[in-house]
Amino acid sequence: MANGNATFRHSNVALLGLTEILAPNEVTSQEFDERLADTLSSLKLPTGLLQRVAGVYARRNWDEPHQFADGAIAAGKKALAEAGVAPDAIGLMVNTSVTREHLEPSVAVGVHAGIGLGPQAMNFDIANACLGFVNGMTLAANMIDAGQIEYALIVAGEDASRVQDATLRRLNRPEITREEYLNEFASLTLGSGAAAAVLGPADKHPEGHRILGGITRAATQHHELCVGDHNGMFTDTKGLLSGGMELVVAAWEEAHETGWDWREMDRYVMHQVSDVHTNSITKAANLDPDRIPVSYPELGNVGPASLPITLSREAENLKPGDRILCMGVGSGLNTAMTEIEW
Repeated sequence: MANGNATFRHSNVALLGLTEILAPNEVTSQEFDERLADTLSSLKLPTGLLQRVAGVYARRNWDEPHQFADGAIAAGKKALAEAGVAPDAIGLMVNTSVTREHLEPSVAVGVHAGIGLGPQAMNFDIANACLGFVNGMTLAANMIDAGQIEYALIVAGEDASRVQDATLRRLNRPEITREEYLNEFASLTLGSGAAAAVLGPADKHPEGHRILGGITRAATQHHELCVGDHNGMFTDTKGLLSGGMELVVAAWEEAHETGWDWREMDRYVMHQVSDVHTNSITKAANLDPDRIPVSYPELGNVGPASLPITLSREAENLKPGDRILCMGVGSGLNTAMTEIEW
């Protein structure tokens, strides 16, 4: 096998519920242009860069930043109701949010309490940039296959408003340079929202969507290319894109060598970043762009919640037997690809 992480296969796991919670307030890219008008003029930069370069026309925010956890709780309750799984049946609850208010306790404990899960539900955070939700699903699927648990709940609630505000303040400094502006440009693509998924044993739920397995692969030599916190996100855009595409292609080829054939999937559901990112992966893997649903034009990049939100929105267009490939790249860099049979 090539260097990197192993492929994996699940034997008895199904996706039973998948939901999103939409943050209530739309913030358009035009509004950001208006707040940055003096800076754009002084740097001789055009308006509409977010729309034309990234393809992001809007994003959503909560009424208050701390409501990302309320979003995760609401998404979790909604997913359980959709799946028809009682809270006391959940053996594992994983929060995969990037956003957090404090170092401890975990975000998971508040979500666990807010949903009303019982003491039998193991709970903790998995943080891996924008790849956390997919990692959480893989861990839960392995535990279901192992017989340790029957049902798992994966959640993510994200708030981008503080990063947006801090970035706008910094970009409006009189001494800002063109290079500094472009290094922080990606921060303004971020958005807020929440998602949740319920996983359970496939043999007890023939109505479920089988999670078949996939591959993960790491290229952590690139861990300094994108670094962020509530004060902003600083990105080497070209380096991140180059390293990410190399990593995706390596994982794609390794998966093919080990028995996965993903050249003719019905949908390719990617982590939502931008036009540039989506078009680059489409070209690198020779994918059909008509099979790639997107949500970033109206939602921006909602971190680890982006991929499940996009799949949730596409679900009404899927039919039994459709093959779905979930594809994500997280800062660091890590990638994961997971196939779901609808």
